Amino acid sequence: MARKATAVWHGAGKSGGGRLETGSKALAADYGAKSRFEDAPGTNPEELLAAAHAGCFTMALAFALEKAGHTAEELRTECAISLESEGEGFRITTSALRLQARIPGIDEAEFRKIAEGAKDGCPVSKLFKADISLDARLG
Repeated sequence: MARKATAVWHGAGKSGGGRLETGSKALAADYGAKSRFEDAPGTNPEELLAAAHAGCFTMALAFALEKAGHTAEELRTECAISLESEGEGFRITTSALRLQARIPGIDEAEFRKIAEGAKDGCPVSKLFKADISLDARLG
């Protein structure tokens, strides 16, 4: 299975801009230096990575809970990707997952074990060479 996206860029790094589109057409958004390093409209690679990691982890957790005999009422995950300067470039240093879960009939210890397993096992987690943290809460 291979999923595809396309990036098209015009112009210089700082003044130029581009467009990102996914193969499914679920995303078609402009991006550029101002949407990446400032608060200008548009998306950026880190925001897309955060969405991918939140989505991947949450789906992995849903499958792991099902395997353990639990069904979540709601799993709500926020992900924050940190980009820091490194030498003359940049590096993604952390991916911080914050989960709020409502899962009937699960105890805290089992919940934490399953959530940690989902964090470590989701394919996007395996892709990152960054520290990945998880703040998981029931209730």
